[in-house]
Amino acid sequence: MLPVTSDPDLLVGTNTADDAAVYRISDDLALVQTVDFFTPVVDNPYDFGRIAAANSFSDIYAMGATPRIALNIVAFPAQLLPLDMLAEILRGGADVAREAGVTIVGGHTIDDPEPKYGMAVTGLVRPGDHLTNAGALPGDVLVLTKPLGTGIIATAIKRGGAALEAIAEATRCMVTLNRDAARAAVAQRPHGLTDVTGFGLTGHLLEMCRASGATAEVWCDALPLLNGAAELAQAGVVPGGTYRNLEFIETETEWGVGVEEWQRYICADPQTSGGLLVSLPPDRAQILINDLERGGALSAAIVGRVLPPTDRRLVVLRSAAVSGDA
Repeated sequence: MLPVTSDPDLLVGTNTADDAAVYRISDDLALVQTVDFFTPVVDNPYDFGRIAAANSFSDIYAMGATPRIALNIVAFPAQLLPLDMLAEILRGGADVAREAGVTIVGGHTIDDPEPKYGMAVTGLVRPGDHLTNAGALPGDVLVLTKPLGTGIIATAIKRGGAALEAIAEATRCMVTLNRDAARAAVAQRPHGLTDVTGFGLTGHLLEMCRASGATAEVWCDALPLLNGAAELAQAGVVPGGTYRNLEFIETETEWGVGVEEWQRYICADPQTSGGLLVSLPPDRAQILINDLERGGALSAAIVGRVLPPTDRRLVVLRSAAVSGDA
């Protein structure tokens, strides 16, 4: 546990488990800071670099901010793997940074038995314009901007059981920046915003509910999925992180009748460079969905709703049709 700080200029710290820190520099400027790095989730080193960069920028977008500069963080076994592979990883990261309008200003590399790559990213936002995961209100609906299943597909890749089409689709999903989806979401003045990464959909939603003092309902049949993810989950091809994520939410989650085990795996699947989860009123949610669809977003789905607080923070149902108000 990190110590609690009392700096009045720290607008967002660790107390809400938010995506990034926000620090006020002046009345008109705040810095948004985050860091993320991980081991390869695909075999292609260039794609791995692209994915890691998009994932690193995502936390900045999830705060309603704009990423501006980044530092590379690299671990690489220089005696075991060719340096050309490292060059491809860095080229992938640089290409996505260029697409995002981010300047890479340096970084640090260590020798390590297993490759790892990511970035420390600094973004900018006007104080008061930043968004957090702490504002979800009863009556809101939840919009998800990317399909789920990247953790499952990555596990299938490691086991040699992923179809080429599934790998291509998952890669496309993971390298897609959340920039345009964030702009569309911010325009609709959401009450809460987060991105879906390592804790899975239900883990990050639980953090949103805790920070907001609310309960959320998720509808499994409404969840957008990558091709092949459902079949792989049904076959038990899931990452170890899924089980840890299910343990994380266990005491605060009610699973509805008819929710199958594989659907639990989907809900808790650890995502890499996943989509945004947006909490906002239904009328603005429909405008957001229309904007996302016009902009070619990978997903534009209402996957649940926010309820008044109960003794459980999450209620996961088979579908909206079995919701108490349906």
